Amino acid sequence: MGMGSSLEKLFKRERTVHEILGGGIVADVMLWRKKNVSVGIVTVTIGSWMVFETFSYTILTLLSSVLLLLLSIFFLWSKSASILNRPSPPLTECQVSEEMAEEASKFLRIHVNKLLQVSYDIAMGRDAELFIRVAVYLFLIAFIGSLMDFQTLCHTGVLVVMAVPAFYERYEDCIDGSIVLIYNKAKELYLRFKIWAYPEHKKLS
Repeated sequence: MGMGSSLEKLFKRERTVHEILGGGIVADVMLWRKKNVSVGIVTVTIGSWMVFETFSYTILTLLSSVLLLLLSIFFLWSKSASILNRPSPPLTECQVSEEMAEEASKFLRIHVNKLLQVSYDIAMGRDAELFIRVAVYLFLIAFIGSLMDFQTLCHTGVLVVMAVPAFYERYEDCIDGSIVLIYNKAKELYLRFKIWAYPEHKKLS
């Protein structure tokens, strides 16, 4: 059976990569169908990283400097406009509505409760598969965090997002076949671990 067989589609999905990513402008940019925008994002990301590294800037320092510059410009603009009888800066008053606050609170509550439930299930030993997945994710996060700081991680994340989907779309069949083989091996190892960790299941079966 070839790697391009429909039986070896990753997770037996039927949608294309473009559809999975939303099928809109964001998907077009991530898959390099709008090359000018994609090149611009990659260029800005690399350029900003070089600026941060060269001048020892941090994200907090940059945001503070930009905010200070903008506030100074608008303050002087408003003062000079009142003196010279010119129009004030075209700014609208921004406020967080009660509806937006409730939606944000609801979204945060749901996900925090999910996190607490997952943590509780793992602590009570209810789901060995979930424990393994979480342990692997935490190990990867700790390992990546030991290699780079948060700032570099953000820049690297943008580059990964701009590179991985396009690369996957181009070599989709080959990658799917390889991942399915690895998944089957991992599933076999997990079943062996489950039998070792929970021998009573083996006796019942």
